[in-house]
Amino acid sequence: MTRKLLTRRSALTGLIGGGSGLLLSGCERIVQIPGALSMLESAEQLSQHGQRLVLRQTTPLAREYPRSEISKNFKANGTTRPQSEDYARLAMTQFADYRLKVDGLVARPLELSLAQIRELPSRTQITRHDCVEGWSAIGEWTGVPLSTLLQMAGLGNGTRYIVFHCADNLAGQGLYYESIDLVDAYHPQTIMAYAMNGQTLPIPHGAPLRLRVERQLGYKMAKYVMRIEAVESFAAMGRGRGGFWEDQGYEWYAGI
Repeated sequence: MTRKLLTRRSALTGLIGGGSGLLLSGCERIVQIPGALSMLESAEQLSQHGQRLVLRQTTPLAREYPRSEISKNFKANGTTRPQSEDYARLAMTQFADYRLKVDGLVARPLELSLAQIRELPSRTQITRHDCVEGWSAIGEWTGVPLSTLLQMAGLGNGTRYIVFHCADNLAGQGLYYESIDLVDAYHPQTIMAYAMNGQTLPIPHGAPLRLRVERQLGYKMAKYVMRIEAVESFAAMGRGRGGFWEDQGYEWYAGI
């Protein structure tokens, strides 16, 4: 494609650096910048439209890297350990009692232990994590393709989105949640990761299970996933924008 699309990353680069001189210490700071949300919403429409046009003919992959380029320092953004008693009990037993629920508009609701998830066909990929705060890091992720879980459950008619319900509660505003559409849900690089850099996924990075949707910014990659729900709409969830940060003003589509 010869026409350059305005992406989330290029828009945020202009806010974080360049002539603005602004340095942001966290996701919540961006929503406080005058005019930022309207500009990002415009970027969202252009980026999503452009990517979906491409996807009609092909399924582009995010770039994958050799192990030699894995970052020595990979920051754990967002929550680094959920504070709920239920999560603490799971962590004490290395998540032996953890059960992932897959339900909603499905023919066969699932409830899988971490051991059962690890027995499913897996995918390992080394990709770059681009944070909305302006930093990037490369890591190796291993997990089960989300498409495998959805095929096991059997999506029902009317399903448009997949919602991820998480264990962390940010600033007392309710449990974290995130959502993606079926295009990204069935993308081969969209996985539910249980390992990072060849080791069990650390708690600060989302143990026992986190979403990796590699063609979007990091805030879409929900950590501490407890439940996956197939829905027709997320209008009745939170403020109806499809995710915790989206409810604070972020755009729902964060493709890069």
